[in-house]
Amino acid sequence: MDVDYFKERLIGRKTELSARLTRIEGDLDVAKSSDDDDRAIESENDEVMEVLGEAGLAELRAIDAALNRISNNRFGVCMRCGKLIAEERLKAVPHAVFCMACRDEINS
Repeated sequence: MDVDYFKERLIGRKTELSARLTRIEGDLDVAKSSDDDDRAIESENDEVMEVLGEAGLAELRAIDAALNRISNNRFGVCMRCGKLIAEERLKAVPHAVFCMACRDEINS
């Protein structure tokens, strides 16, 4: 497995997420309208942005953990059973911590 490929993907995604979270934070800091109807819409938009921000932060934590596993030569190893995670799974979710069998067991 080409760990450097996954490291580059993870770092690229981390950079992308960090930029997105900075934009979200900036958008949330924008002064609100004095119009009641506009404020209601802005409030709904803020809620959506907060959810997106929380999801982004969770993914950043997962990416940092994956980069740490790379540093510790544990990348691509299932945290539950210790078997290798299929490369196809890692290509889809580079920060995956479980192989498909363990993920399916956990989710069922």
